[in-house]
Amino acid sequence: MIQHPGLSCPSLRTAPSRLPRWVLLLCCAALLAGCGKWFKREDPLETLPVEAMYAEAKDALKAGNYTRATRYYQRLIARFPYGPYTEQSQLELAYAQHRNGQPEDALSTVNRFIRTYPAHRHIAYAYYLKALINFDRGNSALDRLVGIDATQRDQALNVQSYNDFAEVIRRFPDTRYAVDARQRMVYLRNRLARHEINVAQYYLRRRAYVGALKRAQFLLETYPQSAYQSDALAIMAESYRQLGQQDLAEDALRVLKLNDPDHPYLSGGWPRRGGWWRKLVPFGDERARG
Repeated sequence: MIQHPGLSCPSLRTAPSRLPRWVLLLCCAALLAGCGKWFKREDPLETLPVEAMYAEAKDALKAGNYTRATRYYQRLIARFPYGPYTEQSQLELAYAQHRNGQPEDALSTVNRFIRTYPAHRHIAYAYYLKALINFDRGNSALDRLVGIDATQRDQALNVQSYNDFAEVIRRFPDTRYAVDARQRMVYLRNRLARHEINVAQYYLRRRAYVGALKRAQFLLETYPQSAYQSDALAIMAESYRQLGQQDLAEDALRVLKLNDPDHPYLSGGWPRRGGWWRKLVPFGDERARG
């Protein structure tokens, strides 16, 4: 056999060995593709119809699985932006976020619902839920557990919640939400009044009598019938006395005697040790519960 220069002829041993490799690679590729289709699972968040998706979210909510409920509600709202299931899902999403420790998200959701559906049949609950979210933000369960006096801190959230519950009563006075709102407002009124007493006492101990007087007056004007109105009168009487306004001090004392004849301020005047305000501590948690 004559061989041309520069050309080589594959040997009989090597030529057939290349064919099985390509066949093997093609078979593997086909097998992997088939397995991928076989094991691929459909995401229920993308395939379930609206009724089934709402049922899944509702079941998770009832079971206390707020993370799962939140995911399903959010995806339902994204996939089905209109309809009764979506409207109800927005309300339940706000509740799930609230219970899941996401107050900012919950407030955003419920506020969006109120703006979008102002005439919804569950609008009273939406306003109540908004107030409840702020109520829980301002009254931490951890504070209650360890006995921290939360009235020593800023009360902006409690003020907001107080105003929110007042809005529920104003808009929906004949609903069951108004009944609970009134009870929570009594509790909040006492907490807010207690905060004012704390501040007034701070001023009083530092002989800032004008500041103490203004705080006590603010309490009586803003939170009437609170559990701390007698304490406010006592602070007013002492502040007026220290400012040399004896007539006004006597007026405050007279009102205090009429409303609370057993108040500690009336029994010992101004003790030299500890201060009369120590007789009022802990400003009774019993009183704060209204």
